[in-house]
Amino acid sequence: MSFDQDTCYLCKEYLRDPVSIPCGHIFCSICLKTYWDHAEHTGSFNCPECRVSYSKRPTPRRIGGSRHSTLQRNTESFPPPPPSPDYNVAGPQDVGCDICVGKKQKAVKSCLMCLAHYCEKHLKPHYESATFKRHKLVDEIGHLDRQICPQHQKGLELFCRTDQMCICVLCTVKEHKGHDMVSAEQERSEEQQRLGATQAEIQERIHDRLKQMEELKHAVDSLKSSAQRALQDCEKMFGDMMRSIERMQQEMAKLISSNKRAALNNAESHLERLTHEIADLKARDNEITQLSRTEDHIHFIQSYHMLIAQTEAEELPSVSVNPYFSFGPVTKAVSELKQQLNDSSNDELVKVAKTVNKMTFCELEDSKKKQYQSIKSDEAPMYKSMPVKEPQYREDFLRYHRPGRSSRGHRVSHQL
Repeated sequence: MSFDQDTCYLCKEYLRDPVSIPCGHIFCSICLKTYWDHAEHTGSFNCPECRVSYSKRPTPRRIGGSRHSTLQRNTESFPPPPPSPDYNVAGPQDVGCDICVGKKQKAVKSCLMCLAHYCEKHLKPHYESATFKRHKLVDEIGHLDRQICPQHQKGLELFCRTDQMCICVLCTVKEHKGHDMVSAEQERSEEQQRLGATQAEIQERIHDRLKQMEELKHAVDSLKSSAQRALQDCEKMFGDMMRSIERMQQEMAKLISSNKRAALNNAESHLERLTHEIADLKARDNEITQLSRTEDHIHFIQSYHMLIAQTEAEELPSVSVNPYFSFGPVTKAVSELKQQLNDSSNDELVKVAKTVNKMTFCELEDSKKKQYQSIKSDEAPMYKSMPVKEPQYREDFLRYHRPGRSSRGHRVSHQL
């Protein structure tokens, strides 16, 4: 960056030990240091020239020098220090003194009679001279034009209650003739009383709102505690119900297993008996075959009558098998129990959801009717609890499945 600047923006003198900041502007090192030292307590550092704000104090970068500084280094071995910046000079955002010529100082007071702004130096005559004794000084205000009548260019001294506006003395002759007029001081006094009443009302509202806020915070804490207790209780009860379902499942498994073992044992005993009977019958059939081949007629006759008598004496019982035997009734009973539990739990959950949704956590109070009313959906509520969506379909209730009492399981076992 070229360095063609010769004067410092702060001291208006030739640059001494020039430094630059990130925005590109150049100042004397001591001037910039003094300027930012005064702004240290604010925590915000602005460029004195372009007013660019920095959140952190930048580190100035030294410049190689200017024509004037080079010349001075050749002619002066010890240049005098630059003057300190004058922070009483009015900046772009300050109100300047109307009396200062050239570089204007910051105004500290405004005169409602002179309709002018004064710095500390030019304000002294208002305190020392009797001529300004009746003048009224106020803290600096930047809108003195609002103190002048736009039509007559006179100071506003009266208030017209008919037109509700401030007027000057000349306004009473024509524009506001016959109107209800009082001095600005009297109107201010009366409005000050009303303002005090309004302030008291506002403070009372603040007190009420603070009280409501504390009540709401306490209610929120209670709501959180209640919800936590409800979750814990529900988890415990659902755990008990799930354990009850598990016990019913174990009893049903025992029932099926015991019936299965009894049926298998019975079938095995019948199979063993049938095996022995088949073996005996095969042995007898073998004896008959051998007897039919014998040539001894006497042995044939004696053995024949013995075999026939033995065969007729034995009556073998028949084994009948039920082809329709199955554990289908058990499955059917458990399926019916499941449906009953689903229907019952769904009905109960719908009832609970409707009951909870009818309860409102907090509402706005109608100041006219002094009663609580429900807030319409198109209004902007101060406080409003979030609605709970009611379960509508069977899938919505599956996660809330609630088992029935164990007596139903005993009833199923009894049916089997």
